[in-house]
Amino acid sequence: MRVLVIEDDELVASGIVAGLRLSGIGADHVATASHADAAVCTASFDVIVLDLGLPDADGLTLVRQWRAAGKHWPVLVLTARDDVQDKVAGLRCGADDYLVKPFDLDELVARLHALQRRSSGRSVDRIEHGPLVFDPASQLVTLHGRAVDLSRRELALLQTLLDSGQRVLSTSQVKDSLYGFGESVESNALNVHIHHLRRKLGPNIVETVRGFGYRLGKAGA
Repeated sequence: MRVLVIEDDELVASGIVAGLRLSGIGADHVATASHADAAVCTASFDVIVLDLGLPDADGLTLVRQWRAAGKHWPVLVLTARDDVQDKVAGLRCGADDYLVKPFDLDELVARLHALQRRSSGRSVDRIEHGPLVFDPASQLVTLHGRAVDLSRRELALLQTLLDSGQRVLSTSQVKDSLYGFGESVESNALNVHIHHLRRKLGPNIVETVRGFGYRLGKAGA
């Protein structure tokens, strides 16, 4: 999962990003509404975490603009505004969830997984794909009942493929799910991750669609 954190308090933002990354969630940070608009136009995110008190716009205005433009990615409002009317306004304008500061990181992580689960059309965290079972919350992977040790990038790649179903993903879409802003990416990095995933989960787990990109294949030998 890749999350965009829109928060103008640098200390709060750095804590959220660090906590999400420790929980196996890829996270990027921007501090203004204008930078948020630029970010969602240049990269793909599974969930948006949005503070309302931004320096250049109110967060609710940003949500309304996104929804009016047909952008339907899940948005979790994370704010100090704890009045019931604020919560109602946030949900009515298009936010999918509302969490008040101060908050517990475990609760935030659980809510993010729930939002992604619903947006992927799943009712439970656990994803089964033939003999492969993946739990995004615990980051545990088993194949034929045996645990498989995957790196953080390999886990992110696997979840991206599982969430996509049979859709073909472009190389840029796959890279967006693995790398955050400012991260240096070597030219063969994606091929290396795909190679390791095939070695651990079966040679057909990642199908190459020539001229288009990649899609989920069969797990196991």
